[in-house]
Amino acid sequence: MSDTYKVKVNQTHEFEFTKKDIDATDALSSTENKFHVIDNHTSYHTEVIESDFNRKAYTVRVNHTDYQVNIADALDMQIAAMGFSLGSSKQVNAIKAPMPGLLLDIHVEPGQEVKEDDPLLILEAMKMENVILSPREGTIKSIAIQKGDAVDKGQLLVEFE
Repeated sequence: MSDTYKVKVNQTHEFEFTKKDIDATDALSSTENKFHVIDNHTSYHTEVIESDFNRKAYTVRVNHTDYQVNIADALDMQIAAMGFSLGSSKQVNAIKAPMPGLLLDIHVEPGQEVKEDDPLLILEAMKMENVILSPREGTIKSIAIQKGDAVDKGQLLVEFE
């Protein structure tokens, strides 16, 4: 998986950054949520005003102007490419593997009621454990895999009623 991040600002402007770009940023933390950034010989005073870590959504103040910022990493981009998104996930009736991997654990069983963001299973991919969360409230209809199974990208994992 790449170290590329897509950043959307105010739902109108999109930027792409690599880990190398971020590491090269000249930023100094002045307090927990405030930073001094220098880019192209221009100074910026920044502050993270609000953050929703689970949705990767932030309100960032730059030189007294607030911006709504959404960040997507490589996994987020893969999930979006498979048709999942915050808006459409409420109607998701099936969870498919976002990438090939090994199923380490299953936290649900058929007939079980789940809430949005409840952990469903753990998928190991590229030596990283990825917790697959429920995109909505509902009842688990079926589980198409077993603990220890190797899964392919797009393979059916869990169905909702």
